This record gives sequence, C-alpha cells and structure tokens, in this order.
Amino acid sequence: MTQDDIHIRRWLYPAAWLYGCVTSLRNKLFDWGWLQSRSFPVPTVCIGNLAVGGTGKTPHTEYLIRLLQDEGLQVATLSRGYKRRTRGFRLADTTSTAADIGDEPAQMKRKFPQAVVSVDEHRCHGVEQLLRLEHPHVDVILLDDAYQHRHLQAGLNLLLTDCHRLLTDDALLPAGRLRESVSGKDRAQIVVVTKCPETIQPIDFNIIRKKLHLYPYQQLYFSRMNYGQLTPLFQGQPHKWNGKEEVLLLAGIARPEPLIEYLQSRAKRVTPLLYPDHHTFSPQELKEIARHFQQLPADRRIVVTTEKDAARLRDEASLSPQLKAYCYTLPITIEILQNKQDTFNQNILAYVKANPRNG
Repeated sequence: MTQDDIHIRRWLYPAAWLYGCVTSLRNKLFDWGWLQSRSFPVPTVCIGNLAVGGTGKTPHTEYLIRLLQDEGLQVATLSRGYKRRTRGFRLADTTSTAADIGDEPAQMKRKFPQAVVSVDEHRCHGVEQLLRLEHPHVDVILLDDAYQHRHLQAGLNLLLTDCHRLLTDDALLPAGRLRESVSGKDRAQIVVVTKCPETIQPIDFNIIRKKLHLYPYQQLYFSRMNYGQLTPLFQGQPHKWNGKEEVLLLAGIARPEPLIEYLQSRAKRVTPLLYPDHHTFSPQELKEIARHFQQLPADRRIVVTTEKDAARLRDEASLSPQLKAYCYTLPITIEILQNKQDTFNQNILAYVKANPRNG
C-alpha cells in the first residue's frame, strides 16, 4: 500500500508537524505524571484507535459485550455519545434515541437491552456514575473510543487499525487521519488489525506484523467483518438474497467501500447514497431518498442501510411511509482470524477475572 492509496495530503505536513508537537507534548505530560490519570476499582477495557473513525470500534465492542455477558457478567459501556443533543451523563433505556445518546450507543442498547449503556463527554465522571449504580451492579466497563482520553487509565487497551489503512502507513492530521503519532500504539496491550479481506494470505499477516513493529508485551490479532441476514428496519420478515435485487444503499459511515462491494456480490445493482459519518438526515435528503427509490423497479427494489444509520432513521418522522416497508439493516459481526478466537477471548476474560470489581 502506497501513501497515495490512503490519500496523504503532503502539502499539509507542516500543519501535521505542529499538531504532532502538541499531541506528543500532551502525552509526555501524562507519561511524566504532570497530568494525572485515574484508574478505578473495576475492570475497564478501552476499545480505541489512533485514526479518525472507520476501524470498526462498535462491532468489536459488541463482540466483547457478547463475550462478557455469556460469562454472566454485568457489562456497562461508556462513550462520548457523538452528535447527541444532550450533555452530561446519561443512561440509556429502551426509549432512548440517537438524539438522546448518539447513534452507536442507541444501536448497542437496542441489540443488548441487558447491558448498561451510558454516555458522558467526561469519561472519569461517567465511570464514577456507573460505579454508584446498585441495580444493576456493574462488573466490567467497556470504554468505546477512549484511547486518547488519558485522564482515565484503562486496565486493558485494545487498539484497532484498518487493514486497508494501517496506522504505520498513515500520517497525522490534517495531512492524514491520525489523532496522535504512531508511537501512541505502544500504550496498547492488544492490537487488532480489522476489516481484513477474505482473500488475505499468510504472507500478508507476516508483512503487516513487521510493519506494525510491536513490542513483546503486545499481542496482535486479525479480524474480519461478517455480514448477517437483512433485517427489516420497521416491519416485515428478514430478506433472503435472490440475486435480482435493486438495492438503494443509505450509508453514513467512514469507509463504505467494503459494504458496497459486498452488496454488489449479492444484488443485481446497487445505487449508493453516501453521507458523512454519523450524518443526520434532513427532510430534503429524505425526499431525495424517496425520489431515488421510486426510480427503481417496483418488484425488485429494497433499501439497505447500516445499523448505525438505522439508529437515526428510526426516529425520522419525514421518512416516507411507503419506504419503511422496504427498509432493511445489514448486521455486522466480528470474526477473529488465524484460529485465534479462543486465545483472544481468554486474554480478555483473564484480565477481567484477575481484576474483579473492588478486588
């Protein structure tokens, strides 16, 4: 992969250098103890990245929720609640919307109603509030996208990097997409290379391993996104592919290319309508979506969207009632590659069990 492949804006290197000086100084102040990090008497697992979006944090967080819930643990998630219209600490319930808590927390609460899903822009305050809960009594906290929030010291850091845009091939903002320098990876105990293609070969694993240049204390895993069955967004039955579908894709995600490629392998034609990550649909955009839908063959058309976009579309009063009967979400699950799923699971569980709450 070349620098051009990942759209490095070389003319912005001077600005990136200044940005790097600021972020490096901040990290040094934490390393030297001049800025304080707090730890808490509860297992805390951070799922984060160095880049701006697009590495699959939410599917990996959901993977950990399933893993920990299967062990009988009461799991809590804490995130910023990006683009929500509220402030401060909030606990999700079954009526919470994307406007209340953000699209990804709303997605997780819908899929895992027994999990304690919370948001707070101040992570330490959020953990304090979670530890005050008595019903339910939280056993472990998953910190979604908190790798740069160093005022909170997680017990276990999972760092994700996209296989198609490795952190070692990227550059600092604004020239590239990194929020801090590559040396920030050294804080992670576990590094996961995400979104690996089905065609990845053993030699590719070795090349990536050498590129990342991890320390002996760091464990490396590779994961792949698996798409599930099309699920009705509002009403109806799951849809089974027949190869004749005319798909109108609605996607407000950081990197939609793998999703488009998957849909093209299943449907006759895909018409993608792409929006910025975490995009809120305007009434005019919803009318435009309805217009595109009407142009597709009536007997073969369906609307497909991501789970994250679905969290916002569910609450859109301007969405055409006719469209609702044709709207489907495409669930995503994570698969750990190289026959290392059991090892990965045991590493997570070993940390949680060795550091019980108040232990």
